[in-house]
Amino acid sequence: MFEYDSEIVSNLLAENKDFRRLFDKHNELKKKVQNVNIGMDAVDDFSLENLKKEKLLLKDRMASMIENYRQAHV
Repeated sequence: MFEYDSEIVSNLLAENKDFRRLFDKHNELKKKVQNVNIGMDAVDDFSLENLKKEKLLLKDRMASMIENYRQAHV
């Protein structure tokens, strides 16, 4: 995730508590979705779709924070 912005992500993780919280929550949801997909956890399709939507929302919010950081540090 955000491979091309790894330096910015590192800076945000170190400097921004909100970004860190979003990043950690995204990784938690990513792990849950992976566990469901490999059969380690069982959830219904509706719950799985909600997990995926929440994960995507967090990723979008982080992408916005990355873009704001980029604009502020040009």
